[in-house]
Amino acid sequence: MGIIEKETRKLNCEYGAIFGTYWMIYAIVSSFASVFMLARGYSNSQIGITLASANVLAFIMQPLIADYTDRSKRLGIIGVTELMTALMMVFTIGMFVFKGGTVALCVVFVLLIAFHTVLQPLFNSLAFKLEECGLATNYGVARAGGSLAYSIFIAILGTLVEKFGIVIMPISGEIICALMILCLVLTRRTFKKNLAMGHPPLYSSSSAEDGADDESINLVQFIRRNKTFFLVNIGVVGLFFSNAILNNYMAQIVDAVNGTTEDMGRILGIMAFLEIPTMVFFKRIKKYFSCQLLLKIAAIGFTIKIALVWIAGSVWMLYVAQVFQIISFALFLPGMVYFTDEIMSRGEAVKGQALFTTMITLTTIFSSLLGGWILDVAGAKTLTLVATIATAAGAVLIIAVIDKVQSSRR
Repeated sequence: MGIIEKETRKLNCEYGAIFGTYWMIYAIVSSFASVFMLARGYSNSQIGITLASANVLAFIMQPLIADYTDRSKRLGIIGVTELMTALMMVFTIGMFVFKGGTVALCVVFVLLIAFHTVLQPLFNSLAFKLEECGLATNYGVARAGGSLAYSIFIAILGTLVEKFGIVIMPISGEIICALMILCLVLTRRTFKKNLAMGHPPLYSSSSAEDGADDESINLVQFIRRNKTFFLVNIGVVGLFFSNAILNNYMAQIVDAVNGTTEDMGRILGIMAFLEIPTMVFFKRIKKYFSCQLLLKIAAIGFTIKIALVWIAGSVWMLYVAQVFQIISFALFLPGMVYFTDEIMSRGEAVKGQALFTTMITLTTIFSSLLGGWILDVAGAKTLTLVATIATAAGAVLIIAVIDKVQSSRR
């Protein structure tokens, strides 16, 4: 194996480890947030307000952090992510310090979830930044590693919390944040080492044709220049409404078909596990199919999946619906990341990724508030019907405009 091959494998392992630690932190600060806060004496309404507030803050922060990262010559993506992870370690101390249902502990969770959410578009963009040192990265494999780490860790975390109590959550959080910083430091070292070796950069962006590789634009200019791309992201709001509903309210959906908490855990585990094959082989898949076509297929997959959940009369039907995770979320996420990189100039790259993640965050806020209200008023069946309609509308919009994005930029 040659030097470049060895360094490429090393860089991809380090990048995959970053995603692994990222999603392990997600298990602590998001998936188990209700467990921790209920144990601290919060009501479900207070927990809902806390989670919604966190996503509102993330919604505000994402474009600002992305704009700063695009313009920053001193820190760059790796430096910004290192700083934000270090701040998360500081916030996590609050989980030890603040007891009971205090406002201070709410603030801690708001900051943890918001900072964690803002990191995602930065890590998405990092894949293409790393290629400037002449080594190819594989986003799909790295993201699949994140799903695998999450699916394994969340099962272990449940056992640890049951055995040792919720104190294990901040302990685990500090350890994993430290591991993430270590992974970022190692990645930075590998990047600088290969940059110094003078390998030709591997830009996967096709936007060099418009001569805007080094151009840095502000957010308003970005939206004006990418109106059709913005429409695609409006479609993402509808498309991901069902995804957010299933993540937030799976317990109520399972209960509506006489399922158990154990069924819910298995369904969520299957959802995470089924993402892995598509993401691992995504780079190979896109050699044969355009990102636009893959995104259209994924939009249809999202719609079929939530429609099956809506008509499900048994837990077995909910299991069947998860099969479409392979061609919905697992296909759409890397597809959108690569598609964005293909059409964006270097000065727009992080803002393009951030817009996509921001729309997902907006959907999470909207679905959390609306979904809880619909459940109280009309039940899980009505909620999944609304989710099906919203997802279908998003799919229609994406399919209608996705092919026009490239031409609208010329």
